[in-house]
Amino acid sequence: MPVTTQTHSSLPIALDTLIARAVERAGGWIGFDRFMALALYAPGLGYYANSLAKFGQMPESGSDFVTAPELTPLFGRALAAQLAEALEKTGTATVWEFGAGSGALAAQLLDALDALGRSDVNYRIVDLSGTLRARQQQALARFGDRVEWRLELPAAMQGVVVGNEVLDAMPVQLLARHGGRWFERGVVRNAAGDGWAWVDRETELRPPVEVPGEHDYLTEIHPQAKAFVATLADRLERGAAFLIDYGFPESEYYHPQRHMGTVMCHRAHRADGDPLSDVGLKDITAHVDFTGVALAGQEAGLAVLGYASQARFLLNCGLVSLMETASVGERAMGARLVHEHEMGELFKVVGFAVGDAWEAVGFSEGDRSHTL
Repeated sequence: MPVTTQTHSSLPIALDTLIARAVERAGGWIGFDRFMALALYAPGLGYYANSLAKFGQMPESGSDFVTAPELTPLFGRALAAQLAEALEKTGTATVWEFGAGSGALAAQLLDALDALGRSDVNYRIVDLSGTLRARQQQALARFGDRVEWRLELPAAMQGVVVGNEVLDAMPVQLLARHGGRWFERGVVRNAAGDGWAWVDRETELRPPVEVPGEHDYLTEIHPQAKAFVATLADRLERGAAFLIDYGFPESEYYHPQRHMGTVMCHRAHRADGDPLSDVGLKDITAHVDFTGVALAGQEAGLAVLGYASQARFLLNCGLVSLMETASVGERAMGARLVHEHEMGELFKVVGFAVGDAWEAVGFSEGDRSHTL
């Protein structure tokens, strides 16, 4: 039974105690998905539930990472072209955003939709973080009652859904293969009682495709992301959805050479691969299996509109023309959205629709649906 140990003397005491109680109640071991959920979302304590700064362009701001809307408003302005088309095609007038961060994307989309003649559009934000909701409310105050907040998905909804870097923050289960046998990787108290250790337990769980070979292999499976898409499909009576995140299709995600998994942490604009240290003080993410996400949507009755790199999607939505009227500095930031070595290739976009699909502008060229 493989075991590795990590200690850290500065674990936030309250969160550490909460996780320790969860481990004890579970008999001394919890799956990584449970650990990740507590580390990120424990009320008032988890990374996304506490008051620490998260989003920003530079570490001097106290932030840990930058997202596309924080990088440049060109992102939201380009995305708005796709949302405007989707609102028209679906006959709806509400945008739903999940995990709205600082509120930057919401402001960009509302301004851009207004410029496109859609000042009738209302905006609904679903966010679990009270501290982030407060920040969003301040950033979006000028839009008045056009913006409302929800703590959870309503039983029924209509409109166009957008989620930027939402799926990667959903808890994942870790699977480890040793000597040809599969284990689920979980978390226990370390021997010293002041930190956390990995312990693998044999499991019937498997990746969605067979991984050739018998070499040691670590990867993730994504039941919560799939369940989210299925629930979204069940609740969305009329409309469409666009999910933007970093990840791969199944054939790349579970490639035999990708043997170390994709779980990463972010703090002060630096990445590390140790989610057992500084718990609650840094982000924990995993890349998205877009094949699994697309299949979950299809199986729940949604039509797949397309799947493309962020670069191709934004270019299809008119990013070049937007950059032509931007300042030199804005163009430099806009270029980071599409350059392959920046966000352009690693980030992908998948689109869904209720009912029949249409030729969505964001996937008009470079659609990679055939790779899913």
